[in-house]
Amino acid sequence: MFSGSICAVVTPFKNGMVDEVKLEKLVEFQIANGTKGIVPCGTTGESATMSHEEHRRVIKIVINAAAGRVPVIAGTGSNSTDEALSLTKFAKDAGAQAALLITPYYIKPTQEGLYRHYRKVADEVELPQILYNVPSRTGVSINPETVERLAQHPNIVAIKDATGSLDYASEIRSRCNITILSGNDSLNLPLLSIGAKGAISVVANVIPRLVSDMIESFLAGDTKKAEEIHKKIFPLTRTLFIETNPIPVKAALEMMGLMGGEIRMPLTPLSDKNVSLLKSEMEKINLL
Repeated sequence: MFSGSICAVVTPFKNGMVDEVKLEKLVEFQIANGTKGIVPCGTTGESATMSHEEHRRVIKIVINAAAGRVPVIAGTGSNSTDEALSLTKFAKDAGAQAALLITPYYIKPTQEGLYRHYRKVADEVELPQILYNVPSRTGVSINPETVERLAQHPNIVAIKDATGSLDYASEIRSRCNITILSGNDSLNLPLLSIGAKGAISVVANVIPRLVSDMIESFLAGDTKKAEEIHKKIFPLTRTLFIETNPIPVKAALEMMGLMGGEIRMPLTPLSDKNVSLLKSEMEKINLL
């Protein structure tokens, strides 16, 4: 379940509301282009701007749209342990195959606090759970020692590593056998080379087939093809993070006619200067 290209899908909005029709179409677009799993309500899905009702509704829409064809890994993390627990219980009851839990942001808990946070959710919800470490956005990092402790729990099965550090992933690999999934698209290929099994990808929103083919090629032993795809998509990958995620990704999907580009404040639309840059990179690989 936890390998290959897994898309951290955006949440389309229209007139301030979740655009349910476009969300269903995005799920179809992903499945048709080789994506091996879908994550609704991750940070790319602007979960921090959604009400609890919207959060639950988006998870349910994606589960229904996927219809068992690929796993749905619901984003259920929070800076409140009780809230993370409630969302994870909902995801299980709704039919999600797993949950992705970001580290508690802003609060900056100690390593013992992180351990107890994740342990409580894992103890109380019988559902595969993925740790999500993205210190650049949360202000806290799960130390490899803490990952090693958590990996002993049968419900904690993987970690999404968005630290940007190959040393971090290498140390985890040296300590335990937890599945590592890349959380930085520019490092997908390097992380695969040191043992990651796939990626929870932002870029897959825009080029799902290429991201999937790159990862599948590497896992099948065709490292030459994987490197060729990596080189081809690397400039676009960098450009899709030229402003805060998911601003550029939503702009790209709008250019492709897959959804409107509406984004929730305090995020803002992509600047005119960067719109031109993004268009240029998309044209180079025939996306427009």
